[in-house]
Amino acid sequence: MTVRIKICGITNKEDALAATHLGADALGFIFAASPRKISVERAREIIKALPPFVKTVGVFVDEDPERVSSIAAMCGLDILQLHGSESVDYCSSFDRRVIKAVRLQSRDDLDNLSQYVSVVDTLLLDTYLPNRLGGTGITFDWKLAVEARRYGRIILAGGLNPENVAAAISMVKPYAVDASSGLERSPGVKDHEKMAQFMREAIQAASI
Repeated sequence: MTVRIKICGITNKEDALAATHLGADALGFIFAASPRKISVERAREIIKALPPFVKTVGVFVDEDPERVSSIAAMCGLDILQLHGSESVDYCSSFDRRVIKAVRLQSRDDLDNLSQYVSVVDTLLLDTYLPNRLGGTGITFDWKLAVEARRYGRIILAGGLNPENVAAAISMVKPYAVDASSGLERSPGVKDHEKMAQFMREAIQAASI
């Protein structure tokens, strides 16, 4: 089993290059309100310094679609991650691949996934907390993620860290895992040893 690894909340070149050196498949740049929010200029500078074949993901929350397209073009983003309440029509309006994030609280939320299947490339499953759209550091019930696999490829997010990623992969068998706050020394600043341990644990778990 191959599991792709995305490191999200990148805010500086040092962390970006360390993540790619460790083998991350994709890096996430947050353009929405967040302690990890990055400017368009800084993101563009970092992305230009990345080695080839590393995918870049822009994270947006209920943003004006023209602004999303403009930032994507300026930064050279490969993929758009839509992390708010974006509609199906909104998700289908872009000329780049789209990841739709859905925050899961109960089995009732699974029904919400089916409407996006035909218009997005991948679903990202995150933890639901009131007034928090991501970066919670808290896991959700992974049994919901197992059920969600019937809708196709899923990216598992929400509180993943070096201590639990192996168990998550073993149970859920996701297309990819996505970590941010669980790999930090402080908001927006990665702990390189945690990233290295996360990569080792994820790769080993996927090989079993």
